[in-house]
Amino acid sequence: MSKKDLEAMERVRLYMEQQNRPYSVNDIFMNLHKDIGKTAVQKALDQLVSDGILREKSYGKQKVYVYDQSHFPSFDEGKLKEMDAEIAQLNESIKENDKLCSEVEAKLRGLNSSLTTEEAMKKIAELEKEISTLQDKLTSLQSTTTGLISKEEKDKIASESENMNKVWRKRKRMAMDILDAILEGYPKPKKVLFEEIGVETDEDVGVVLKKT
Repeated sequence: MSKKDLEAMERVRLYMEQQNRPYSVNDIFMNLHKDIGKTAVQKALDQLVSDGILREKSYGKQKVYVYDQSHFPSFDEGKLKEMDAEIAQLNESIKENDKLCSEVEAKLRGLNSSLTTEEAMKKIAELEKEISTLQDKLTSLQSTTTGLISKEEKDKIASESENMNKVWRKRKRMAMDILDAILEGYPKPKKVLFEEIGVETDEDVGVVLKKT
């Protein structure tokens, strides 16, 4: 057998060992990108079968070749069980990581859709200004004692006071929601945040909202 034939046979042998699956001569010829002639491939297969490296099986007019499994080392059953257990553990870890990624992605989407710190600060300032105006107006109405007022005027004032009280509560709730959103990404306690941005709560100034 020539050097070229030996090289072709070794390449075919190595390919069949690495793939370890059945192929026809045409499959091998094509899979080796036609680098070896089809006749040379067939010659190599015949020699490898003769040497006991490959096994052949006929299906009609076609022959299929596969690497002889006896040339592979025997499997350690204990080792296989260990590998199966490791695979199961890795699959479980993948599931946990997938779940964690989904939670992080959901949180990220929520943060991306919420106000930025700068936007939240601006909104808080607007709400505080509006609340202050309402407080002044309410205080003015509540402290008015000049002259007698009619029942209609008294009812009107009470109604306005109730409406402003509702607006006050609504604005306060909006402001607190914004502050809570900021606190989700703020590393310090709420009290520190309030001090840094100059927020005073109703409780800080002794204001008690009228119950409705």
